[in-house]
Amino acid sequence: MATEKGRKVCVTGAGGYAASWVVKLLLSRDYLVHGTVKELSDEKNAHLYKLEKASENLKLFKADLLDYNSLYSAIAGCDGVFHVASPVPSTTVPNPEVELIEPAVKGTLNVLKACLEANVKRVVVVSSEAAVSLNPSWPKGCVMDETCWSDKEYCRTTNNWYCLSKTEAESEALEFAKKTGLDVVTVCPTLVLGPLLQSKVNASSLVLIKLLREGYESLENKLRFIVDVRDVAEALLLAYEKPEAEGRYICMAHMIKARELADKLKSKYPSYNYPKSFTEVAEEKMLSSEKLQKLGWSDRPLEETLSDSIESYKKAGLLD
Repeated sequence: MATEKGRKVCVTGAGGYAASWVVKLLLSRDYLVHGTVKELSDEKNAHLYKLEKASENLKLFKADLLDYNSLYSAIAGCDGVFHVASPVPSTTVPNPEVELIEPAVKGTLNVLKACLEANVKRVVVVSSEAAVSLNPSWPKGCVMDETCWSDKEYCRTTNNWYCLSKTEAESEALEFAKKTGLDVVTVCPTLVLGPLLQSKVNASSLVLIKLLREGYESLENKLRFIVDVRDVAEALLLAYEKPEAEGRYICMAHMIKARELADKLKSKYPSYNYPKSFTEVAEEKMLSSEKLQKLGWSDRPLEETLSDSIESYKKAGLLD
């Protein structure tokens, strides 16, 4: 998709965990980047200005997902948009409809409407495995692929509001594309780990930090689906640049049980407070990233992701 004339792109929620790596990658590939942030003076965006080529090729815009005009100002003149911004709760949400569903769905539609008005060539929307895998009616033993969607009613009845927000937002995005002809590609990452660029810890990194220091008496030996944040950024750029990219893509690199993950970490970092025991769980779902791999995507070793994550957390003062 990117040509000499198509190298100005917008990244929503630019200061966030995954979005920061997308900005970094785009700058390294000589893109001109517009980034949306909640506050221009926010210290949470300081790391963006330190990125290589940021001083000449990065421009930040104050924008809110629920404020159409602010989004349009950032998107106008861009050939591509990476819609990464979406609320991810790290604690219980008292009012999920207002705090999660509305920003996710209305925010996504505002971005897409602005893209349509600005004649954007392609939009890459970051969804989540959460929009794929919460489907109790999917046949047992069948690998979940891009044809599988989380069941919205099941999400509601189980109070799985984050899954519902991602499912609603992604399905609305693809429906909008169908109705308007806007070129929209969605990418559904699993649990995203890897080094931090931003100063504030994010929800997915907390999963790993808690495994190391929480000292659980017992933890379910669940299957974890992990992907490196740097590989997610590469997947999003592939989805933008490859003309043949279409529809949705699951972005998952490694499947590993919680006990095996803890053992792997303990062998290199023995001093942390690991779970004392693990309880077995029923047979679990399986996912496939075959469609994304066919597009040319590859991933780094899990050991690299884990060690780079932990060294990053130490540097940030999140781990001893």
